[in-house]
Amino acid sequence: MARDLRGFLKQLEQRGQLKRISALVDPDLEIAEISNRMLQQGGPALLFENVKGSPYSVAVNTMGTVERICWAMNMEQPEELEALGKKLSMLQQPKPPKKIAQAVEFGKVLFDVLRAKPGRDLFPPCQQVVLHEDELDLNQIPMIRPYCGDAGKIITLGLVITKDCETGTPNVGVYRLQLQSNKTMTVHWLSVRGGARHLRKAAERGKKLEVAIALGVDPLIIMAAATPIPVDLSEWLFAGLYGGSGVNLAKCKTVDLEVPADSEFVLEGTITPGEMLSDGPFGDHMGYYGGVEDSPLVRFHCVTQRKDPIYLTTFSGRPPKEEAMMAIALNRIYTPILRQQVSEIVDFFLPMEALSYKAAIISIDKAYPGQARRAALAFWSALPQFTYTKFVIVVDKSINIRDPRQVVWAITSKVDPVRDVFILPETPFDTLDFASEKIGLGGRMGIDATTKIPPETNHEWGAALESDPDTAAMVDRRWAEYGLANLQLGEVNPNLFGYDMR
Repeated sequence: MARDLRGFLKQLEQRGQLKRISALVDPDLEIAEISNRMLQQGGPALLFENVKGSPYSVAVNTMGTVERICWAMNMEQPEELEALGKKLSMLQQPKPPKKIAQAVEFGKVLFDVLRAKPGRDLFPPCQQVVLHEDELDLNQIPMIRPYCGDAGKIITLGLVITKDCETGTPNVGVYRLQLQSNKTMTVHWLSVRGGARHLRKAAERGKKLEVAIALGVDPLIIMAAATPIPVDLSEWLFAGLYGGSGVNLAKCKTVDLEVPADSEFVLEGTITPGEMLSDGPFGDHMGYYGGVEDSPLVRFHCVTQRKDPIYLTTFSGRPPKEEAMMAIALNRIYTPILRQQVSEIVDFFLPMEALSYKAAIISIDKAYPGQARRAALAFWSALPQFTYTKFVIVVDKSINIRDPRQVVWAITSKVDPVRDVFILPETPFDTLDFASEKIGLGGRMGIDATTKIPPETNHEWGAALESDPDTAAMVDRRWAEYGLANLQLGEVNPNLFGYDMR
């Protein structure tokens, strides 16, 4: 199978997970409305082949289920994502192997790194058609407008590629862009992101920042670009580690940057420091329209593309959305990395309904008083995206953190709000979170829902209720004798907080 968007769409179609739509559809509101209904039902990816105002097809909902994300990453089961996370954790904090088996395992990881190095393509498919500044018209790209209150058309799954003007180190991020004219767009990125840092450095040196936007790439590369883990490796190398082989790159025509050779479209341009335009409002993952912000203006000078390119897109909003499915998959990858950073953590879960990162449930193997609080504080600083997690609930390792019944039981039976709830006021926060009194500053809450030990409490904790093991074993043996073996029982859904993928 080809390592590109087309190969992935072919795989989805072969597995009955792609629906082609030949009816005429409007990229303004209509495509998003159709796609959102499919997302709510866990439906297939969609390929719109007849889009109003554009000669190109639009693919959406390609990563609308965790299953399809696994396929994009050359995996079949979600459990394999955790194995990938273990590999990445070894690279993040390598330790001298103490046993031959550990040395062999680490050697395999280093070999994977060598295999993951990017390749070069001298005749890339993404440059089959080249449109220079006097020919290009961004309106030909079938960008969607998802919500009626949105300010305009947007790009959502584009890889925004920039380079540090001092070190030459590239950054690949997934940022939203708003169409401003037939040759310009604004890019919306947080000040802590790599692209924003590169722009500040360029401004200090009085230079323009070169930018390339790669559209319609292998979804695996999008997953790599969306993985903000603190390892000194490029996103291209991450993508190679994810896929088992290196990503082929191609040099851009007008800027000194490299892009995936199999991209469907590549937009090449520059940002002049200080040149800004109003960006927004747009519907966001919080379930509300965001505000209007002045954002950097990108002026495009060249567009290259494949013949008959396919435009890949998605949109934000209250879960479930594709970004929520991606977050669930990344949750699995993060787990071994988080254990490496915070040794007492046994498992952690980011419920999709909590916007995939606003609330975290972590379980620990509790060994000393105050450990739950320490684990919560360590969690907030472990990875960049956890800076914006508002609520951290810490439970014992015996609790299934993906079962809301067990989590709620732990909170209600083990928590005294005076003793076990702590709040950090006015910490740096997500500017899209309107619940905060001050935009950009917000509080965080930790909840210790573990069993308390002295001196956390001055009284003995009641013994937990458990079945008599001999009686339980006897009932297991006699279950069929009771006539209950084939009884169809209704189940209480244990996945109200998200998806139990175990």
